[in-house]
Amino acid sequence: MTGGYTVTSTLTNETTLINKIGKDLSISTKNVKNVIDLLEEGNTVPFIARYRKEQTGALDEVQIRDIMTNWEYLQNLKNRKEEVMRLIEEQGKLTPELSAAISSAEKLQQVEDLYRPYKQKRRTKATVAKEKGLEPLADFLLSFPLNADINREAAKYVSDEQGVGSAEEALSGAQDIIAEVISDDAAHREYIRTQIFRKGLIESKVKKEEEDEKNVYEMYYAYQEPIHKVVPHRVLAMNRGEKEGILRVGVQADAESILRYLNKQVIKDTRSQAATIVQEAIEDGYKRLILPSVEREIRGELTDKAEDQAIHIFSENLRKLLLQPPMKGRTVLGVDPAFRTGCKLAIIDETGKVLAIDVIYPHPPRSQKAKAEEQVKAILSRYPIEVIAIGNGTASRETEQFIVDVLKEVGGDISYLIVNEAGASVYSASDIAREEFPDFQVEERSAVSIARRLQDPLAELVKIDPKSVGVGQYQHDVSQKKLNDSLTFVVETAVNQVGVNVNTASSSLLQYVAGLSKTVATNIVKKREEEGKFSSRVQLKKIPRLGAKTYEQCIGFLRIMDGKEMLDRTPIHPENYSEVKRLLSMTGYKEEHIGTEELKQALHGLDLRQTSEELDIGQLTLKDIIDALIRPGRDPRDQFPKPLLKKDVLKLEDLSQGMELQGTVRNVVDFGAFVDIGVKQDGLVHISKLKNGYVKHPLDVVSVGDVVTVWVEGVDVRKGRVSLTMVQ
Repeated sequence: MTGGYTVTSTLTNETTLINKIGKDLSISTKNVKNVIDLLEEGNTVPFIARYRKEQTGALDEVQIRDIMTNWEYLQNLKNRKEEVMRLIEEQGKLTPELSAAISSAEKLQQVEDLYRPYKQKRRTKATVAKEKGLEPLADFLLSFPLNADINREAAKYVSDEQGVGSAEEALSGAQDIIAEVISDDAAHREYIRTQIFRKGLIESKVKKEEEDEKNVYEMYYAYQEPIHKVVPHRVLAMNRGEKEGILRVGVQADAESILRYLNKQVIKDTRSQAATIVQEAIEDGYKRLILPSVEREIRGELTDKAEDQAIHIFSENLRKLLLQPPMKGRTVLGVDPAFRTGCKLAIIDETGKVLAIDVIYPHPPRSQKAKAEEQVKAILSRYPIEVIAIGNGTASRETEQFIVDVLKEVGGDISYLIVNEAGASVYSASDIAREEFPDFQVEERSAVSIARRLQDPLAELVKIDPKSVGVGQYQHDVSQKKLNDSLTFVVETAVNQVGVNVNTASSSLLQYVAGLSKTVATNIVKKREEEGKFSSRVQLKKIPRLGAKTYEQCIGFLRIMDGKEMLDRTPIHPENYSEVKRLLSMTGYKEEHIGTEELKQALHGLDLRQTSEELDIGQLTLKDIIDALIRPGRDPRDQFPKPLLKKDVLKLEDLSQGMELQGTVRNVVDFGAFVDIGVKQDGLVHISKLKNGYVKHPLDVVSVGDVVTVWVEGVDVRKGRVSLTMVQ
């Protein structure tokens, strides 16, 4: 062994790291490098995705974030390698071979495996044996001498001073050392981990059945499945059952084949007396040290993958929920249903302004149905209400029936729909809601939120903690930091894709705009309230704490719809205004022609390559500019299916097998999709019923907010369950 030896890591230089990321993500190294440079200059992901397409090759937000995540991981890996080599070198045990092995490791787990033998441990059986001077005896046994008398050799270590009372004690101590040496071997651990992952089983057994009152975990009371086949939601279900003390979960491995492998690797000569002693040490090391440790690692890896999958599903569902099309320009009556406390009503004009609030008591215990009918009729005659939004909470279906009865009496063309009110109560009791409506009761704020969710889902849902919007699975069982990071990224991406009207946006919405902090968002609203509407993007430069870099990052996503500068209402960045004006001049049109058919025809007739050279801007940027000039007020949400409006009510008892219905996808999970078909309980379309043929994951077929045609497969009125199919 030689101290002071170091080898430069193959993963220390930036080029190698960038090449690895490019290969792993199938992205050109040039684009990877440009993204990393842009991020390190302080640019935000939405800004890079929208306004630096030439440098990135038009990578989207998810790809840019993947580069960022991989870069951070490789930087951490590089730093950990350097730290581990330094720590081993300080012990004088860093060999050329070990240094090369650490340098070439591609995962943190491999680095930790290599460091394990040199890591400072708490007192173990092996450390106690070493303190007694038994390490040379362990080395002697591992040399597998052929003609030596092992007991005579062990007797040399008997010492009252060292606390070794007999040869048997000496051999036992040496076995403890050998067991730890074998356990700490990186190659052994890697082999065993791989074998258990490929051929082992995950197993759960019931521990306290009485704790499982609703038999939620019944299928896991005596359950086994190959580790490599177990699906993410089952991992999380078992973890939760274990956490609640109902299940006992473990890993089953083929100990016989693993011990055969270890014996073959370690025992150099079976003729030696030492072979049997070492074999016992190997078995002890495997059962006592390796298996529990590797089991923790495997279950940790399964949990990480399951969490990532659950977070991915939650994120995709949230993205679709946030990007539901707004019901623009309509006056809405929002209804927050309840029995005892009455149904709160909120009348909202087309801009989201609250015109009036009221409360009715059509249900028990008050049962003032006739009076409630008169109140609703009076509201419908006084205000130009086109649609009624009913929350889907307690008393929702009873309230729906009541509203339908009233609509039949008044006639006209008023529709209604059931709005997922998940999180409305969280918003209603929040500081944001109190600030917005200080004189309203909690339930009144909730009715306002329900109505506004219909008018502009994105603007309303950003006021609520994403975890409370009701579109996840196992969200309480995953890493909350990872979940928060992912959901915040989804909200930021959605907000910046849509853009924000700076003269109507709340601070809750503004703080998700690229580059804006909560403080700056609040400052924008404060300035607007004090001095009136902004008439130009340039005015935002005067906002306290909104510096030059922040302005650059945010300004393209902020719109001024009725200002002095026509370009301020488009997603075109001010850094390109001069080129845009030259472009308009080339076509013979002016800014007032933005969005007209004439300008559209003129722009479509341009040679993209030639024009980009004349203006000295990239073709991708030019393409975005032309698109913005043709459709200045384009809302990306308009491409998604519109909410399903209803005129009549449907009961569970009305359903029959084979009945065809239209419904809205409310939630997507690993095993299928829940569809609102207008009865009290959402129906489940199992993954096997989403379409003909194999479906890898429900998200490949449906998304939250999709309007789908389904057929009733079965109804269990007693349990309130409906099974549906999308295959006719």
